[in-house]
Amino acid sequence: MQTTTLSFENIHNHGELFANMLRARRDLFIVHNKWNLPEAMGMEYDQYDTPASRWVVVHDELGRVLAGNRLTPTTTRCGIYSYMIRDAQRGLLETIPSHLLYEEAPVAENIWESSRLFVSHDVPMAQRRAVHAKLVTELGNAARKLGATSCLTLLNANWPRWAGRVGVHMTAMGPVMNIENVDNQVVSMDFSGTLH
Repeated sequence: MQTTTLSFENIHNHGELFANMLRARRDLFIVHNKWNLPEAMGMEYDQYDTPASRWVVVHDELGRVLAGNRLTPTTTRCGIYSYMIRDAQRGLLETIPSHLLYEEAPVAENIWESSRLFVSHDVPMAQRRAVHAKLVTELGNAARKLGATSCLTLLNANWPRWAGRVGVHMTAMGPVMNIENVDNQVVSMDFSGTLH
């Protein structure tokens, strides 16, 4: 099991890995979960897949994607968009309620958003915990290298069951909301304790 953090600067060094990650996102979010999201050429994407973002990918030696995640600075702007959680709060996204945070969405150099976090549907149950832990560990490493002390993320509301297992302190930042028949909640992942 390997991890790679992709950016528009290094994407060309990793063959099909970026496309494979977008294909894995499509397989899970569009095919399996039946979410109505943009897709092209068998890949899922949205307005936040820009040069400002990074993508953490867990994969095997053949490039088969096991898990992935997108990191976006909370300071980014592209037209009317900033980052997913903030844009939802501002009422720009139809599929995510605007009351997802207790307070105004932060805009700060040291806070990034973690979105599109997934473990591929075809990863066997016996491997899922290890793959998920590897993803969160590499997410933390990538975030720290980018100068982030914390990441906001919209997660399944069952996060308190597994947060301790992946070694990241998490705090609820908004109410539990039902989105697409799944209880979700915005959480802050604290990476400040492990900065060097």
